[in-house]
Amino acid sequence: MKEVKIEVYNRKQKVMTTLYVEQLSENKFRMIDNDLFNKQLTLGVEFKTKINSENRHEVVKILKETEFITRRFGLTPNYKESDYRMLGEELTKRGGFWQVDLGSIATVNIPKDFEFNINQVIKDLGLVEITD
Repeated sequence: MKEVKIEVYNRKQKVMTTLYVEQLSENKFRMIDNDLFNKQLTLGVEFKTKINSENRHEVVKILKETEFITRRFGLTPNYKESDYRMLGEELTKRGGFWQVDLGSIATVNIPKDFEFNINQVIKDLGLVEITD
């Protein structure tokens, strides 16, 4: 698959985001990470777009949902970056994915068969989940 950069306009939130995605066909794409502003566009999601009047993509349909459980957290200064990095690396070893945006928002993609109790890990680290 070909990795491309596209600009996606979210009409509902009136936000434009630049995404790096795998291009599956002319107007079909697969997410290779997580969009910070559109919680539907997470790792592995396949979607179809149309080009709007400003020549930007707009998502018109989700074609395939992610195979991961996706959660977002605000990182706290109570732990060092190395503590969070260790957790992220462990998640990656077990087939998951993690990213940090704006220096303090962590998005994690957890395999559905993840062997650890993620809720306990979250509690132990004192992470604050971002929900909306």
